[in-house]
Amino acid sequence: MSKPRVRFAPSPTGYVHIGSLRTALYDFLFAKSTGGTFILKIEDTDQKRYVEGAVENLIQSLEWAGLTPDEGIVQTATVKNDKTTVVQSKTYPKILEVGEYGPYIQSEKLEIYKKYAEKLVGEGKAYYCFCTSERLEELRNRQIAEKKAPMYDRHCFNLSKEEVAENLKNNLPYVIRLKMPEDTILEATDMVRGKVKFNTNLVDDQVLLKSDGFPTYHLANVIDDHDMQITHVIRGEEWLPSLPKHLVLYRYFGWEAPEFAHLSLLLNPDKSKLSKRQGDVAVEDYIKKGYLKEALINFVAMLGWNPGEGSTQEIFTISELIEKFDFAHVHKAGAVFDLKKLDWINSQWIKKMPINKLYEEALPFFKEKDFFLKASEEKKSENFLKKVLAVEQDRLSKLTEVGENNKFFFSEDANYEKELLRWKELTDEEIVANLEKAKNILSSVADWDREVLTKTLMKAAGENRGEFLWPLRAALTGEQKSPSPFDVAWVLGKAESLKRIEKAMDLMRK
Repeated sequence: MSKPRVRFAPSPTGYVHIGSLRTALYDFLFAKSTGGTFILKIEDTDQKRYVEGAVENLIQSLEWAGLTPDEGIVQTATVKNDKTTVVQSKTYPKILEVGEYGPYIQSEKLEIYKKYAEKLVGEGKAYYCFCTSERLEELRNRQIAEKKAPMYDRHCFNLSKEEVAENLKNNLPYVIRLKMPEDTILEATDMVRGKVKFNTNLVDDQVLLKSDGFPTYHLANVIDDHDMQITHVIRGEEWLPSLPKHLVLYRYFGWEAPEFAHLSLLLNPDKSKLSKRQGDVAVEDYIKKGYLKEALINFVAMLGWNPGEGSTQEIFTISELIEKFDFAHVHKAGAVFDLKKLDWINSQWIKKMPINKLYEEALPFFKEKDFFLKASEEKKSENFLKKVLAVEQDRLSKLTEVGENNKFFFSEDANYEKELLRWKELTDEEIVANLEKAKNILSSVADWDREVLTKTLMKAAGENRGEFLWPLRAALTGEQKSPSPFDVAWVLGKAESLKRIEKAMDLMRK
């Protein structure tokens, strides 16, 4: 058996849906786990839905996720050898097509599709249809009223050759429809669903070539997959009802059909289909919200797949996913998109991230925050931000949260009522005494190290920790809730910590 060739074939309609990312990921994992080839092509035959810049955005989103294609459309070509064909796209000037089986953009293959459609007409396996939209609408409404499944009635299939020739001569608008065979049971083995069967009497005569000369998905994807020698087609379950049409096309053309895997739907928590009406569905939305690519890939991989019975592993690197992925553990049932689970997985990846890498990832999010922009240059420094992140790292679920719960780090002062400093029934004098003690201890600390500060202050606190540590923490932060006073002092530095303690003491003396 030749090595698998799989393709991700999105339409350039604006953004990459999280469900599309899962399809691309399963394509990628299957290809890499089997030594196969991952191909990216564009299905742009529906010109009405085309969005400017969507192709470029698509490529960038996949590259961000680490799902770089081996073949197909790219923005920067990585040529494996001198024999690799690299051409600039005729349709999208910023795009390159890399590989021996192009074009990888459907709008560049219109003549090929038309040739195959007319070949089917010539063999009696397809036919010209001249029906107007008004007639088709009337037919549909009548069938619905009669409680019948809306299907084309083959009115134009029954036209004589002379009538067809006359209509073509008069340039009447037409489409080309597939003639489904009658009284036939089609069978296929789906990699996810097992054996599936279809009665051709229940399948409509699908339009193959539209009146604008563009093919429908059904014709184009079958021809593309044959031309590109695709061995496995991985797509969403919404395409399962179209499978009999595709199987018939493979049969009519005399081509061997690839294997198919139809993935379950992604669902909202209420079990409705995942849609923008109930939340974010675009990959870009999750990038903007501060989810790491490692976490999003980890999460998306498990939307319909698990590593096997008995495994409790939930955090996977891409290498581990490649090693463990197989379709035997891909589920038929719909997968619920649980945002809390994504947040948890993201928090686990943040916790294990080296501080230098976390700083690089978090810096763009700091730069979007007003409290950061107003901070001193010292508090915008790499060293200071790394300290803030070291304290926050175990508490973050996504990068948009950086600094949000600890804005006092970025202010030059802490403003609060004196009662915030009070621990239980302590008097003003007792609070001042405890703050004075903390100030003297911190003044004597030579090595301003996080661990040293923790040990020193914990030792000074003794058994009555609350009495000593609460006023100190409140003095440093001005907040009811915050990290420990050891961590806060370490981030703020010696001079600012002592200044804030002194201010708190002055407040209590008033």
